[in-house]
Amino acid sequence: MCLAIPGVVVEIVDPELRHATVEIAGVRRTVNVGLLDDEGVEAGDWVLVHVGFALSKVDEQEADATLKLLRGLGRDFDDAIEELKGSMIQ
Repeated sequence: MCLAIPGVVVEIVDPELRHATVEIAGVRRTVNVGLLDDEGVEAGDWVLVHVGFALSKVDEQEADATLKLLRGLGRDFDDAIEELKGSMIQ
């Protein structure tokens, strides 16, 4: 299953490479935000993340609703988050 999961931008860690630290369900990872250059991304923004790239910005209400829906998947979502926690990608 391929999902874009909401995460909140914690900080821009490399403006030149367009890398940001994003927290996704309690897990922090470096994500490329370059696809959102036209919109601008800063700490506190919510983004949808898929395979290490922020695909779009969303507001906090949409992020909360999406996370609630994903948590409703139960074990599949929990397993995906555990895999994220165990990944070596920073």
